[in-house]
Amino acid sequence: MNNTSILFKSLKLGELTIPNRIIMAAMTRMRCDNETKVPNNIVADYYSQRASAGLILTECTLVSQRSNAFPGCAGILNEEQVEGWKKVIDAVHKKNGRIALQIWHSGRATHSNLQGGQIPWGPSPIAINGVNYAVKQPHEVPHEMTIEDIKLVIQQFKEGAYRAKKAGFDAIELHGANGYLVDQFLRSHSNKRNDLYGGSVENRSRFCLEVIDELIQVFGKGRVGIKVSPVGRYNDMFDEDPIKLYTYLFKELDKRQIAFIEIMNSKDEDNCYGYGHPASEKQVPNLLQQLRPSFKGVIIGNVGLTALTAAQGIEQGLFDAASFGTLYIGNPDLVERFKDNLKLSDSDPKKYFGGNHEGYSDYPPFQG
Repeated sequence: MNNTSILFKSLKLGELTIPNRIIMAAMTRMRCDNETKVPNNIVADYYSQRASAGLILTECTLVSQRSNAFPGCAGILNEEQVEGWKKVIDAVHKKNGRIALQIWHSGRATHSNLQGGQIPWGPSPIAINGVNYAVKQPHEVPHEMTIEDIKLVIQQFKEGAYRAKKAGFDAIELHGANGYLVDQFLRSHSNKRNDLYGGSVENRSRFCLEVIDELIQVFGKGRVGIKVSPVGRYNDMFDEDPIKLYTYLFKELDKRQIAFIEIMNSKDEDNCYGYGHPASEKQVPNLLQQLRPSFKGVIIGNVGLTALTAAQGIEQGLFDAASFGTLYIGNPDLVERFKDNLKLSDSDPKKYFGGNHEGYSDYPPFQG
């Protein structure tokens, strides 16, 4: 038994039982067909190579044409995309893996040039301070969503969940992090509404919880999770009192008995996305310790973990499993490498986003 042995113990994750606590985090890799948003054969190869993970969380997958924030991102809008995902899921299941769809709407974090001239939507008419990655132009002021718009998007999440279930996903994760639409409603810096969806923490949490309720209707509470970034700065995000906000949100999610919450525990170095706000660690020094009591289900720790720090976090009760992003790019057999204490391979950042199989599905398993 080594000091990371707890990573290899099985875990009850809602209705799923996963064989280890090493989760593959969702990562935008932009390898789907750019026009159709359909996952292709190299996407199936990529995920199936990583099937030894306790659970695979897919790249963020759009529920609306207005959510298209990257060239080559995946969709769950139509039957063609369902069929593409079926190939991915079948390839993972053939290797006894488990895979969950990360369902997503980008909100204000897209650009009209990416969606046929349509202006992005958001909770309030506040533009992201900065340049849009995909089109290299300043972010636009979003259209402030009406109540009718909000109801439409909630329905789109539900329809996407039905398609995800039809495709055969084992679970679904709502993307509530990184400055995308759910996160935009949650946090005070991007949500200045004065109706039922803005103002108090209860109102700012309403959109998120209404989407979660629809996902539960489709998948059942034991197969629904959410990813959050309470102090993350990406996409110009900030909240005046994240502990108050997320304590309320976690307690509401606990009442619903969802399977898991994945928490991005941002570090000081993330202040490169700070736009003048205090660094994450300085704002909330003990994020996981403060939020852990509010949710009795499985918590997945995320951001900057190693095998050792992940095991320590589980032993300390901060979280129950750990998700890894960058390490999974160059190490398709990350579970086996952790278990046998094998050398980890580096990956090429120049090939993270877009392209073909190179830097994506061509990293080999460990070769002694």
